[in-house]
Amino acid sequence: MNRRQFLRVAASSAIAGSLTPVSAQPRWPAKPVKLVVPFAPGGGSDVIARLFAPKFLELLQQPLLIENRPGASGTIGADVVAKATPDGYTLLMSNNASIATAPLVYGNTSYHPVAGFVHVAMLGSFANSLLVRAHHPAKSFQEFINLARQKPGKLTFASAGPGSAGHLTGELLKIRAGIDIQHVPYKGTGPALIDLISEQIDALFDGLPASIGYIRSGKLRALAISSAQRLPALPSVPTMSESVPGVLGTAWFGISAPARTPQIVIYTLQDAAKRSLAMPDLRARYAEIGVVVSGQGQREYTAFIEQEIAQWAPVIKAANVKAE
Repeated sequence: MNRRQFLRVAASSAIAGSLTPVSAQPRWPAKPVKLVVPFAPGGGSDVIARLFAPKFLELLQQPLLIENRPGASGTIGADVVAKATPDGYTLLMSNNASIATAPLVYGNTSYHPVAGFVHVAMLGSFANSLLVRAHHPAKSFQEFINLARQKPGKLTFASAGPGSAGHLTGELLKIRAGIDIQHVPYKGTGPALIDLISEQIDALFDGLPASIGYIRSGKLRALAISSAQRLPALPSVPTMSESVPGVLGTAWFGISAPARTPQIVIYTLQDAAKRSLAMPDLRARYAEIGVVVSGQGQREYTAFIEQEIAQWAPVIKAANVKAE
């Protein structure tokens, strides 16, 4: 056997050897998969997850079961997933609160927001809206600002919890507009929406997927949104920065798995997420509720999360945001 023949045989053997572990891997998913949503039912992450679940079933032939584990701004649900068996059957609906900001606010989460997970795919993002009940005396964003200045410390605003996108947007508005409004934390926007409608609180900073139905029905009024530009889903609603420059804040969400989840599972899940987001019906449904589709894969999503942590850490410190 000459040298060229030897190298050809050696290369063939190496390729065959590298394929053996993959082919030996059991098919995933071989049973239903649990997706932990770390907020109460009815919130933005919950709505997004439930729209995504049928596509998961369609592509991977197994149900995606939604389990809500609210509390501590999403850190309770994230902790459950971080400690789960890394076999791909327990996933997290990761988001800015549970991964990027709440760990900074609480300071003692048992999981590392980056190393504790494999951040598989970013599904998208959505703006926060400043909501009031239909009969609130403030009929516009500027009127709300004026009312807050007339009654310092008297108006209340709710969010999904300390360190949530809504909470931080509210704190940023307080700084930029020079107003004093009191934060009321909830375990998710679902319960907060109920209290807002029943006039238990004055306002709510909430992601559009959970609230847009209430806005369109007339039960709630959106005074402004926190995106850089107005959204096609609500073209008549102004951005906050039109009146108060610099008030920007979006919530983002994706799929994450426990650290050490097999890479073949990650590849399969990442591919399913991207294929789902390419489906016109899902993209259209997301657009209807104000979601901007992403589709970033593992590497890009992880880098994005690291950037978010670096961006919000000094803001949280400057605003003295703490767990309540």
